[in-house]
Amino acid sequence: EVQLVESGGGLVQAGGSLRLSCAASGFSFDELTVGWFRQAPGKEREGVSCIRNSDGHTTYADFVKGRFTISSDNAKTTVYLQMNSLRPEDTAVYYCASREDGVVSMSKIWYEYWGQGTQVTVSS
Repeated sequence: EVQLVESGGGLVQAGGSLRLSCAASGFSFDELTVGWFRQAPGKEREGVSCIRNSDGHTTYADFVKGRFTISSDNAKTTVYLQMNSLRPEDTAVYYCASREDGVVSMSKIWYEYWGQGTQVTVSS
């Protein structure tokens, strides 16, 4: 069974940190590109970062560059999103998603599988 499970969300004060995890199962993990997306109430789901597991190539949205870091542990088939210097505007449900075409893109329409999401709330 193909599955993505996010964890690590929670409530944090502005300036704080959280690390999100996306555990993948049922995939050939090395062949995946995994993306992190987020959706705030009343807003469109937007791409945050993604990583191509075969070579570690990454990309970030401008609004998280220098604050968030994506990484992948092939042995644990898990992708992480380290979030530092969090801001109230980072408050959203964060989702991970996967694609197997080797493309590194944060366009959500090409991602095939999605996790259930984890809530991140940043208080001011």
